[in-house]
Amino acid sequence: MTKITSQADPAGDIPESAAGGVLHIDLDALAANWRILRDNAGDAETAAVVKANAYGTGIEKAVPALGKAGCRTFFVAHLGEAVRARAVAPDAAIYVLNGLFSDTCATYAAFDLRPVLGSFEEIEEWAGFCRAQSQKLKAAIHVDTGMNRLGLTVPQGLTLKDLAGLNDFETALLMSHFVSAEESDNPLNGEQIEAFQAVRATLPGIPASLANSSGIFLKDKPHFDLARPGYALYGGNPTPDRSNPMRPVVGLEGRIVQLRWVEADHTVGYNGRWIALTKRRIATISIGYADGYPRSSSARGKSGDELLAGMALVAGQRCSFAGNVSMDLITVDVTDVPEAEVKRGDTVTLIGGELTIDEVGRRAGTIGYEILTGLGARYARTYRGGKS
Repeated sequence: MTKITSQADPAGDIPESAAGGVLHIDLDALAANWRILRDNAGDAETAAVVKANAYGTGIEKAVPALGKAGCRTFFVAHLGEAVRARAVAPDAAIYVLNGLFSDTCATYAAFDLRPVLGSFEEIEEWAGFCRAQSQKLKAAIHVDTGMNRLGLTVPQGLTLKDLAGLNDFETALLMSHFVSAEESDNPLNGEQIEAFQAVRATLPGIPASLANSSGIFLKDKPHFDLARPGYALYGGNPTPDRSNPMRPVVGLEGRIVQLRWVEADHTVGYNGRWIALTKRRIATISIGYADGYPRSSSARGKSGDELLAGMALVAGQRCSFAGNVSMDLITVDVTDVPEAEVKRGDTVTLIGGELTIDEVGRRAGTIGYEILTGLGARYARTYRGGKS
């Protein structure tokens, strides 16, 4: 049997006064977002995707908060994450999305976890284990309807009803995954729903799941029996063509280590990629790409030219990054903030307020998912709520 032990979130024990950055996590907002998604999912059960350390918020904090809100089913990517989730959710159904690795069946059984089976080989291994144990343990089956990553093909899915091994375990869920649910008018959504319904029709009585965060809001309402939102739980917008119905969950503040004036025509940061057109005041923040803040947020060119560069809120004002984001530091142009309102030791906002997680991702040339899941272990963490 593969031995896996529960590992607590490595962050959280760093005092704020000693940290370059502070990550604020609102567990009440997380729970409220789950309820919003539940209320939009029709009659379907609403699960929660808590992979990637609950999108950076901490499995050991997020899972109990969601459980108190009423969530009874969780999805993770890896077996180690599932063990951590089990430690704080002893009665929940917990699925592992990334398939069944060889020789891990005993660990699934020991912790009452459910693999998501995506190939005939995985199905046979799980069925064989269940036969050997004389137990009909639970698992999900994943049918790929267009993503071309994991899962049985649709033609394979249509033959599942004839597969003898299916009698050796309990198929607790039949699932697939949307390719572009955030694009509400993408015709692929309808094609995937149709393909999934065809497979589902051959396996009557098995609960079905297709909708992710954005899928919950599609006009076709492909809620089936279980919806499994992820990103929207943590404040990301599941309806990019409309206003965001979710509450912000994560805030990030960085501490100013030093302030200095930079003369006109001087550069800031590695490789001199940013040039001050006039005399500028620069604040250096004690956060960098080693903390998960992407280097692609760097500001290059001349001061005033920064269009999609990273931004910070300093004394309530938007201030652009200046120069490259380095491993441990970010430089910000705070010239337009009154000098008396910003000083060494102050904190600036890098995520929060009008700087939404979606905007931060867009300014880095990526998506909010990557920002959330990349948040590092060097931050002090504060948690609000989660008591009820």
